[in-house]
Formats: sequence, structure tokens, C-alpha cells
Amino acid sequence: MEYFITGIDTDIGKTFVTKGLALAKENQGKKVGVFKPLQSGAIKRDNEFLAPDLEAVKELSPDINTKCSYLLEGEVSPALAARLAGVKINIEKIKKDFWEFSQLNDITFVEGAGGILAPATDNMLCADLIKALNIPIIIVTVPFLGRLNHTLLTVHYAKTNNINIKGIIINKIPEKTDDLASLNFIKELKMYTDIEILGYIKDLKSPDKNEIIKQFYNIL
Repeated sequence: MEYFITGIDTDIGKTFVTKGLALAKENQGKKVGVFKPLQSGAIKRDNEFLAPDLEAVKELSPDINTKCSYLLEGEVSPALAARLAGVKINIEKIKKDFWEFSQLNDITFVEGAGGILAPATDNMLCADLIKALNIPIIIVTVPFLGRLNHTLLTVHYAKTNNINIKGIIINKIPEKTDDLASLNFIKELKMYTDIEILGYIKDLKSPDKNEIIKQFYNIL
């Protein structure tokens, strides 16, 4: 099984959701892999570039397989990071890396960069990368003002471009809030789309490994 984790925007917890799904499936006895096709914002440690999103996974479970095709510096889109570095991104390399890597795992999660229309290369969006890999997506959203619009736009674009949507995960659900947008987000979302909501993830501060597994255990 393979799934592409995409978000409605940046900073909505896509890496956290990927990590949670991976840990939960590993806890169920699955051999799990996390693949990051394009990582901008790479970190340098001991003269070696590392993918921070993958490092977040390995810190909690070194037994989860990880792989990244392109490591790029700069907190920008992968397309811009590659252009600034003079790197030519080859989609065929990404496809080859992914399919070889996926053979090692029972389940592989592919983490995208930003939203579905984030630039992946100078002539491809993340949506094009998803279509090239030909795997279903899981959309990560958050229950805040303005994010219903972002979520519905993501769903609409995926549907109209024949991208298979496995479902939606709502992340960062506040334990207590008086915010009307947050309180009504789930009800509103169900009114405007028939896409399955796979899980509801609470906004917990600094959860440990066991709490993360508990939150994600019954998803998928």
C-alpha cells in the first residue's frame, strides 16, 4: 500500500501526520517506509545534508525506512530551491526511487511539499508528481478560519484532475475553544464534500511516542 500525504497549505502538520501514521502502522507489525521526493530546507550536520522531515520520523523510530530523492537548501518551494542550487530535478529518478523503495515496505507514505499546487519543478506542480506516482492522496487540513475554503479547493482540484482521494485527516483540533470557525468546521466540511474523514487529531503539546500512536492507531 502506498499513500501520498498532501496538505491544504504549509504549517498544517503534514510531517506530524506522516510520522503518526508511520508509527501507528509500525506498531501494528507492518514494515513501514516514508519517502520524501523533494526536501527543501535541508539541514546540515557533520558536513552532511539531512531531510528534517525524515529525521523527525527516525528520532522516534529508527526502524522505519526513509528515503529522499532530492535534498535542497532554503525554506522555499522545491522548484525554487532547485533553481537556486542549479539542480535539475528528474521526475524519472523520483519514480524509480519510489518504486524501488516501496518494494521494501508493507506500507509506504510519501510526504509532499506544501499544498497540492506547490511548485515541484520548473514545469511540474506537486499534483503532477502525485499523478506520476499514481497513488491515492490523504489530505491534511486544520479546523481554522479560512481553511474550509482551502480544503474544498484541494478536494475540487484533485477530483477534476482524476487524483484518487483516500480521505481527509483533520489535524490540530483544539481541546477547548470558543472559536466559531473551529467549533463548526467538521459539520461544515461534511456539508460540502462527501470525502471520508479518516481521523481527528487533537492539538496536543509535545505528545510522546505512545500518545502519537494512540491518536493514529485506528486510521487506515
